[in-house]
Amino acid sequence: MNRALIALIALVVVLLIVADASLFTVDQTQQVLITQFGDPIRVITQPGLHVKTPFVQTVIPFDKRLLRVEFVEPPGDEVILGDQRRLAVDSFVVFRIKDPLRYYQAVGVGDFAIESRLNSIVTASLRRVLANNKLLDVLSADRERIMATIRDQVSAEMPAFGVSIEDVRIRRADLPQENTQAILQRMQSERHRVAAQARAEGAEASAKIRADAERERTVLLAQGRATADRLRGEGEAGATATYAAAFNQDPWFFGIWRTLQGYRDAFDTGAARLVITPDNAYLRYLQAAPTPPGP
Repeated sequence: MNRALIALIALVVVLLIVADASLFTVDQTQQVLITQFGDPIRVITQPGLHVKTPFVQTVIPFDKRLLRVEFVEPPGDEVILGDQRRLAVDSFVVFRIKDPLRYYQAVGVGDFAIESRLNSIVTASLRRVLANNKLLDVLSADRERIMATIRDQVSAEMPAFGVSIEDVRIRRADLPQENTQAILQRMQSERHRVAAQARAEGAEASAKIRADAERERTVLLAQGRATADRLRGEGEAGATATYAAAFNQDPWFFGIWRTLQGYRDAFDTGAARLVITPDNAYLRYLQAAPTPPGP
């Protein structure tokens, strides 16, 4: 009885081991390649529970998601642009494993086993495309066209590796240190020149505005004086006409009234001095009251 129980337990253990070696699961983010003694047998892309021959076949998983590899140029390794400028460029690639069988045959096992191949292909394409473009193209909106060209060239070489290139981007593009200082000095000189030009244009505009304002002030003052002189002349002419009309109405009374006005203007302050003879006609109304003329 004990032997039968031990045999049953052993059989169950063996069955569990065989089942564990035969069954495997494929995650939604994975795709697997089944090999038998190192030779590829089949590719499974559907997630779920699957069966393989135990102890004979091997499951090699590959990621189905987007993968990213960054490439940093070694110090001193620079890209020469079309205008003979040197540029230190760091880039990255976003790719996806589309064919696990080709990928396994080309580069082997591992999601990033292709990193060295990608590095050489991307670097060669980057140098080739940037050699036909200038620095301003790389730093402007034309950069999208440049990156699209690089991506297309890299994509054309990757199907043999079972990989599709989703995107290629320049992460950093810096000038060499010795060139950076020279460019900064040129930029500073250019900014000083622009500032000096702006100040000169501002001074010229200010002088023009002042001259226009002075000219307008002179014109306004001249027009004001002319208007004042005209109005003063019209007023004096009106006053003269009024005096003449009053004199024509009653010359005797008008003469008395004008003489009394003269007295008021001369003696109002009390500080006036007259050097005249006592019998002077100007003081006649102070000596005797005026008498009206006969009818």
